Amino acid sequence: MTTYFLTDSRTMLRRSFRRMRRYPSLTVFMALIPVLLLLLFAFVFGGTMGAGLGVPGGSRDVYIAYIVPGILLLTVVGTGQGIAISVAMDMSAGIIARFRTMAIARGAVLAGHVLGNVVQTLLAAGLVTIVALLVGFRPTTGPIEWLAVVGILALTSLAVSCLCVALGLTTDSVETASNLPMFLMILLFVSSAFVPLASLPEPLQTIARVNPITPVVETVRALLYGGEIGMNGVLAVGWGVAITVASYAWAMRLFERLPSRAAA
Repeated sequence: MTTYFLTDSRTMLRRSFRRMRRYPSLTVFMALIPVLLLLLFAFVFGGTMGAGLGVPGGSRDVYIAYIVPGILLLTVVGTGQGIAISVAMDMSAGIIARFRTMAIARGAVLAGHVLGNVVQTLLAAGLVTIVALLVGFRPTTGPIEWLAVVGILALTSLAVSCLCVALGLTTDSVETASNLPMFLMILLFVSSAFVPLASLPEPLQTIARVNPITPVVETVRALLYGGEIGMNGVLAVGWGVAITVASYAWAMRLFERLPSRAAA
């Protein structure tokens, strides 16, 4: 059974890769909004925001160093809308129903969507990193820390992808699927991605401290600049694994119930 699942997942992943090769602009577009926000924050608000960080000699370069981890997380979170739409389109076109009539491992159909989105997300994050380096991003980390950053981003992308696949399966239209993942963007902005927690009003500080995105941002920031990771690393990995497992189980349950819902 495991062999069938791996083989069928590889087939579904090739389907996602073909879509990426056919529409390479999608990967560029996934990176476009984070890049535009990076440029906006760096060159329009960077001087003022850098001075407000409370770092001696605070400037645009200081804020670029602070914001790049948040922009990388924005790239990861921003892909949620795309995968939810992709799943909803497959449902509305009857493709998923057709897959269910074939001798394919059930979880492989969803795994293809998820793994394909993770790969595309990491490619988009790579493009964002290149632009960040061009505008003044200067990490002080080594190859091992960079691999850890890629691992954290991949795990977070896996969690976001599984969650948004489940959200896509709950909808009856592409339009609804495009709106459901928007709460992830709200969580991103109510975190330490763009401003220190101390600068937020007290109610938002409480939300930001329990926000799963905050430990992920802080872990990436510590890895990139040689800071202390502490419990943030444990929380980042723990949240990523928990959301992945729970969301994939939810998605599989929805997937198995599709025939009964259609019949109703």
